[in-house]
Amino acid sequence: MTALETFSASSVRAVDILADLISFDTTSSNSNLALIGYIESHLAKLGVESKRIWDDAEEKANLFAAIGPAGPHGVILSGHTDVVPVQGQQWTSDPFVMTARGDRLYGRGTADMKAFIACSLAALEFADLAALQRPVYLAFSYDEEIGCLGAPRLIEHIRSNIALPAVAVIGEPTSMGVVGSHKSVHIYNVGIVGIPAHSSAVHQGLSANTLGIRLMNILIQIADRLASPEHHNDDFTPPFSTLTIGLMQGGTAVNILAADASFAFDLRCLPEHDADEILAPFYDEVEKIRLSHPDAVIVIEPKAMVPSLARVSGGEAEALVRKIGGDNADMTTVSYGAEAGQFQRAGFSTILCGPGSMEQGHQPDEFIEVREIEKCMRFMARLFTEMSHPAAEALS
Repeated sequence: MTALETFSASSVRAVDILADLISFDTTSSNSNLALIGYIESHLAKLGVESKRIWDDAEEKANLFAAIGPAGPHGVILSGHTDVVPVQGQQWTSDPFVMTARGDRLYGRGTADMKAFIACSLAALEFADLAALQRPVYLAFSYDEEIGCLGAPRLIEHIRSNIALPAVAVIGEPTSMGVVGSHKSVHIYNVGIVGIPAHSSAVHQGLSANTLGIRLMNILIQIADRLASPEHHNDDFTPPFSTLTIGLMQGGTAVNILAADASFAFDLRCLPEHDADEILAPFYDEVEKIRLSHPDAVIVIEPKAMVPSLARVSGGEAEALVRKIGGDNADMTTVSYGAEAGQFQRAGFSTILCGPGSMEQGHQPDEFIEVREIEKCMRFMARLFTEMSHPAAEALS
């Protein structure tokens, strides 16, 4: 075991809660309701009421809780409960049993991002909740990893049930640094139906594969153009909008014109770029194919549309997090997408700040260092102290 005796009691408690959270396999393809039930029980023991915001099938749920008095200038602590799959990865320990080796805690979701949820829950046990003069909200979502699908319903509920303004701290792993911007995420599935025929009789058919290759070639040209220096923003790594084709399928035999083909692509835009403008040449090519081959069918299905987080220097969220964390370094950016852009789009001053590093997220033997949990717990203690002052004194 790690030498937890060198860390605070609140950090030890957060580690215990994290171990419980890791034990729930909340891979996005699964339900998260067992974990949600665990959090509900934890909150109920502290006298905190919570509410589920369901998906359509009632197989998954967001969870929202309000702590302290009603009023403006509250703080939303938000994180996602789902994790990415472990299939095909080589783990040296059970990914759903948290394992301590030295000062590292291994398990799926330790970094991305159950540690932030664990710290939020542990902080409630050590804070004087009766002293709060401004509200603290917990907002935990489902299906972030497959396109931030749960957050819109959660955010809608929050906007309808709290007093504004309020700031949102999204606890993605940033090593507790202040991250003020992330790219947008746009994922599309493309399905193509052609006309099957023998490969010796091309005049009798239409290959869906050929049409798919034409469209993918346009996407590759777009990706190459985005990577050119004139489109760079050096605040990001890589410093440009990216477009990748992650999946493709088509055909049944080498000597048959493919009846069906499909592919999926992923576009991640800098905040200053517009996805529709970037994809205009692709849509133009789709229309050309439809005009020249009216028997072909092309279906474009958007699977995820996650807005970017635009940098707002000196915003309320940045000021609050800097005051609490004592971080005066320049705001940084991340190239992954997150729910922060959705909160900002809904009118909340929003920042990313959480324990751990995304370098470990999604990887086999994902881990977080205990010192990151200690840093987060110090942050949480200062946050609850800050929220025990009236709003007029908040950022003085």
